[in-house]
Amino acid sequence: MHSKKHTLIRSKFMVPMSRKMGISKRIHDGYVLTEDEKITAAGEYTKEKGDQLIRDYGNDLFIVGSEKQGDFTVDDIVCNETCLLPGFVKAHGHDHESPLIGIAKDCPLTAWLDGAVNLFTGFLDEKREDLANRFGKSPNLVTYLKARVDDIYYGITSSLVHHCNFNKYRVADIVEANKQAYTKMIVAVGSQDRHYDDRILDIPYQLAVDRLNDYHKKFADVERTWIIPGPDQFFSNGPELLKALKEWSKDHGTLIHIHSSEEPKTTAWFRETYGMTPIEYANRIGFLDTETLLAHQVNNTENDLSIIKETGAKVVHNPLANTILGSGMPPLKKMTEMGIPYVISTDGSGSADNQDILLAAKSAAQYQKALHQDASFLTSDVLLRKITIEPAEFLRLNTGSLESGKDADMVLIDLTRPNLIPSRLDNVVENLIWASDGSEIKTVIANGKVLKLDYRFTLLDFETIVKEVQLLSEMLADHMITARKISGTGAHK
Repeated sequence: MHSKKHTLIRSKFMVPMSRKMGISKRIHDGYVLTEDEKITAAGEYTKEKGDQLIRDYGNDLFIVGSEKQGDFTVDDIVCNETCLLPGFVKAHGHDHESPLIGIAKDCPLTAWLDGAVNLFTGFLDEKREDLANRFGKSPNLVTYLKARVDDIYYGITSSLVHHCNFNKYRVADIVEANKQAYTKMIVAVGSQDRHYDDRILDIPYQLAVDRLNDYHKKFADVERTWIIPGPDQFFSNGPELLKALKEWSKDHGTLIHIHSSEEPKTTAWFRETYGMTPIEYANRIGFLDTETLLAHQVNNTENDLSIIKETGAKVVHNPLANTILGSGMPPLKKMTEMGIPYVISTDGSGSADNQDILLAAKSAAQYQKALHQDASFLTSDVLLRKITIEPAEFLRLNTGSLESGKDADMVLIDLTRPNLIPSRLDNVVENLIWASDGSEIKTVIANGKVLKLDYRFTLLDFETIVKEVQLLSEMLADHMITARKISGTGAHK
């Protein structure tokens, strides 16, 4: 890609998502200037501003949309027919699921985990040597690179990856994939010591803590990558293990992330088995506080919601997976009224079928509007916050808005596509949420690097990655014919 120190983007519309500028501010003819990995200026563009930028930076500019590489005049600062936004922030997902699209559908969560996730990740583990010889690299890396392609395609520049089941042994591969993609990633390392596939149980539980210590030490200095505890589910982690991981997160000043109360039968089974809900269990052992991120939290009691509110725990809602797996939807309106903080994410591609985070936001709102017969709930402006600035704040990342000092993460959305015409300043955010189909992400910049330019991937070898994952998926299909049936997860056991 280009070697210029500064990147200049001018766009027909810009939505900064900045609390300083006004969280709902929309700008006609906006610009962003970056230096290396940071934004140095953002706001309304004028000819005078353009002249100043040319004077100050001369030929040390990469101007998005311009074919010139130097000898710039103000006329070379092209106004792209786009809407400029911060890069999208995904607060919950799984980078091992891309090859699982279309596998074990029309079934509940626990059956899907055993029929798709545990089967596939077990296949990668069992056949690791043969697969590595076939691809010339770790088969997990093949999978994780495809996940980076999926995120970038849809404009996601930062993510929290819940790296669970067999993947907890392959953190080096996901760190490598993130380095190659130049995205930001928090890796929540999984654990489980009960009610799960016997091959990966952490018994004694100290194994999970030792593994976390090892990864934290090994990858502490890797740029744009952070290691945190990520116990898989409350039903698969005993109290001593959860207490130890919570203590680790406090000692290291990190977040802690876990699936919670996702599928109704499993949640009911937990309550019948242990005499309390997963949230009551978590609260009893001191697991919940402002640094706890709960993925899903679909099935709740009144007491659950009160506990979440009182402890300050945060919820990551994943509407695509929740509907596809028949898990239900969390009571977002009540959460909003109670002041429980939540954001919107995609989950993994295997359960959600894609990483279209704009679709996730749309789906979340459509369900709630219809359920409550309230068209005013979850407006377009609010939805956009829940996939940019708010998840960035959840994850403590210096991104999610376009303003000086923030990481240079942004997307340009093509407004020339038929479904986004007509777009004006007064309806552009509404069109992004309700009219987009996810394919309009034209250019993606993360940490100052151009990852996708005019729909073309610039850092990742797109052609090779997708061919390898197609082959891996076909090999999995052959394996499934003779693979032993797995039944070891939660209520499904």
